[in-house]
Amino acid sequence: MKISVKNSSGSLAIWHVFAVITILFWGTSFVSTKVLINHGFSAVQIFTIRFAATYILLLLAGLRDLKRSPESRGLKLRANSLKDELFFLLGGVTGCTVYFWAENTALTISQSSNVSLIVCTNPLLILLVGIFIFKREKLLPRQIAGSLITFVGMVLVVLNGKFILKLSPIGDMLAFCSAIAWTVYAYSTEKVRSKYPTLFAIRKIFFYGFITSLPIMILDYVGLGTSGHFEPHALPWAAFKEPVVIGNFLCLCIFSNLFGYLIWNKVMDKLGTVLASNYIFAIPLVTMITAAITIGEHISPVAIAGAAAIVTGMIMAEYKKK
Repeated sequence: MKISVKNSSGSLAIWHVFAVITILFWGTSFVSTKVLINHGFSAVQIFTIRFAATYILLLLAGLRDLKRSPESRGLKLRANSLKDELFFLLGGVTGCTVYFWAENTALTISQSSNVSLIVCTNPLLILLVGIFIFKREKLLPRQIAGSLITFVGMVLVVLNGKFILKLSPIGDMLAFCSAIAWTVYAYSTEKVRSKYPTLFAIRKIFFYGFITSLPIMILDYVGLGTSGHFEPHALPWAAFKEPVVIGNFLCLCIFSNLFGYLIWNKVMDKLGTVLASNYIFAIPLVTMITAAITIGEHISPVAIAGAAAIVTGMIMAEYKKK
């Protein structure tokens, strides 16, 4: 599985299209997760199964490529150096396990509006880290203003006309840890993303994501999970007989994980970590529209105004004159 587009000024437009496609995948994943939770799965079980299934799919894809190239010495399983291997481990821990665990745990403690707002601040964190720590990103005032407008629009979409926020220190802190985890993932995997084939890099990240999420799933199974109820949560095997469960797991594994991470890593390489991350602000917008279509959630005029602000801000931030 290769994504190859020439990196000319004209061809950059295709990577903006890929960014939008990825955000569509990720925005709809929240609805799929909610459906699976309603069928008896815990949040920990959902993301652990997602990581395992995605790794197997990537492994099969690697074996297919190996079969087509008999001259290859074998399927590459390890990085070229211990340092690179540790970066992949860090990417799997932060971009998979910590991100999803902190976000889902925060949702059980704090209000969903709080969690959504805090988690979706990670583009701003990426922007600040790129400017003040790595000193590599040089953005025009128009682009910074566009990022801020997009953030305000995201706030309006998440609140959806309900301006009620209750502080929950533990839950809100976990949500912020989730945003930090994705920021670490975005920057820590930059060098290894460029050194290795995308398929190999993502396979390594999901392998370490699965390995490090297994202990959390075991704790959830024996009743020491993070839901706050401390009750054993066995895997609902019978639910796999229902087509809606299989369908939603396939959507999460194939679209949100497999294609989502593969495309997103290329998007960050082509557009830059900071500007690509601005698209993350649109995730609540996609979730809002999907929820309105599939489960009938109400969209307020405030949310519509927020959607307009998101689109306006993203155009300001992403548009560059030749």
